[in-house]
Amino acid sequence: MKKNLFFTVLLLPVMILQSYAQSGKADKVLLAKADETLQFAARQYKHMMTHVPDSVLPRTTDTRDGSLMTSNSTWWTSGFYPGTSWYLYEYTKDPAFKAEALKRMALVEKEQYNTHTHDLGFMMYCPFGNALRITGDTAYKTILLTSAKSLSTRFNPTIGCIKSWDHGTWKFPVIIDNMMNLELLTWASKVSGDKKFAAIARTHANTTIKNHYRPDYSSFHVVDYDPATGAVLQRKTHQGAADSSAWSRGQAWGLYGYTMMYRETKDKAYLEQARHIADYILQNPNMPADLIPYWDYNAPGIPNALRDVSAASVAASALLELSRYTNKADGKRYWNAAEKMLTNLCSPAYLAKEGENNDFILMHSVGSLPHKSEVDVPLTYADYYFVEALLRYKQWAK
Repeated sequence: MKKNLFFTVLLLPVMILQSYAQSGKADKVLLAKADETLQFAARQYKHMMTHVPDSVLPRTTDTRDGSLMTSNSTWWTSGFYPGTSWYLYEYTKDPAFKAEALKRMALVEKEQYNTHTHDLGFMMYCPFGNALRITGDTAYKTILLTSAKSLSTRFNPTIGCIKSWDHGTWKFPVIIDNMMNLELLTWASKVSGDKKFAAIARTHANTTIKNHYRPDYSSFHVVDYDPATGAVLQRKTHQGAADSSAWSRGQAWGLYGYTMMYRETKDKAYLEQARHIADYILQNPNMPADLIPYWDYNAPGIPNALRDVSAASVAASALLELSRYTNKADGKRYWNAAEKMLTNLCSPAYLAKEGENNDFILMHSVGSLPHKSEVDVPLTYADYYFVEALLRYKQWAK
């Protein structure tokens, strides 16, 4: 029985969903542009293959001298480049992308045992989940289940959350980004039959709704808890403009995370949360006309504040999926917003030129402006969710 369940789950795509009741009306111009952009992305990443040393992963551009900045496997973004390589292999069927993904995954594989980070979803599920989905090689199942077990060690049942960081002055910090790592746990329950993984994911998501979100459905970045009592000690920011502000990528993480949690659980509370977050984003008075957000919706200097393309990529991918779960009117609204985001991301304002931008696809993301880190540069996760969104658009448009 369990064997049959596993192969049933394996046939379901991990990242790009095959069948839902609704899909959006195709914009023929954007469909053509999506193909053109994916072909460009493939050429750009072919260049990157030749420029990244074999022992590291691409990360961003060094703002000091414009050179390529890389990371080792412990950095939280290490899974995105091989994950994007799998997406490009799926699109092009070019074996060079599969070979590249496998080469970089060999660097990351040992992180399955890492119990010192909450980012194992990003690090492991993006590359190994896609590898399992695309190749059907069940060897990846063991790696992913070990990763889920490692992530689960960071869960505190008194608090009801997975601890994000082991550094800083906080006692038990939980960041909104952590919603993105729950998909690894819901997957682990489905394929293993062990319900504890999904229970942790749901408890974390529920606690986050309770303590991270303001009445207007904007999110705090960091909530610090007392590990002994579960009480909220403080609500802060680490990468946003202020503790009271709405850091744009954090809003996108939440939108994507709760959309995913609805897909995995069919719990309507998660769908309602995702809808409210989407409406906060799209109806925000500080959202630019092209729907590419400022790095913080309350950033000083608006309208001259920097944009964060990574927030737009994550949000666009999430909105496409959310559009499939809502009523027709809201679905159309979310779909159209995602189309506008993608159309503008495909424009010269944000899309790099071939052979430039250190071979990344998109320009103008912001990692952490308060720390003067990764400011107005390409980011590997902006590329990942952008390619994912383009593939989703091509698959779901009708």
